[in-house]
Amino acid sequence: MVERVLAKDEVAGSRPVFRSDARRRGADMTRGPVDELIAKTPDWRGRTLAKLRKIVRDADPEIAEDVKWKRPSNPLGSAVWSRDGMVCVGIILKERVRLSFSAGSSLPDPKKLFNAQLLGKSRAIDVSQNEKLDEPALTRIVMAAVAHNLAKTRPPKTRTRSRSAT
Repeated sequence: MVERVLAKDEVAGSRPVFRSDARRRGADMTRGPVDELIAKTPDWRGRTLAKLRKIVRDADPEIAEDVKWKRPSNPLGSAVWSRDGMVCVGIILKERVRLSFSAGSSLPDPKKLFNAQLLGKSRAIDVSQNEKLDEPALTRIVMAAVAHNLAKTRPPKTRTRSRSAT
């Protein structure tokens, strides 16, 4: 018998998850905070954030994700992806979903996807309802952001003992 896993906040239109499917694939049955953020936003913005999440995670399978910056004006918080530093932030706004890159000015953008936060160091991509994403170009931007972070990290300094002359 196949047992269906139901979540009371399951995203409408999503494929149901069955325990037998998950066991067969070796998947983890726990839901993370980004899953909850997507589930609590059941309209087009939640689906768009889920699509952006898939692109980010496919670009770098070792990327970590979390939800941060919960506050009264934004009780759900924002999805944050990081690897050796913050890579990008997914923010659900009233009429769009924003993917913000803190080092965006240092990243190549040949397809001109960056369309928000164009001043300063950060850059963002605002996605409106029914807007088509250039997934390959976005994947390249995410990969460049990860490479930017990895290039910044340096091996830990090793202390050398000074020898005193006697």
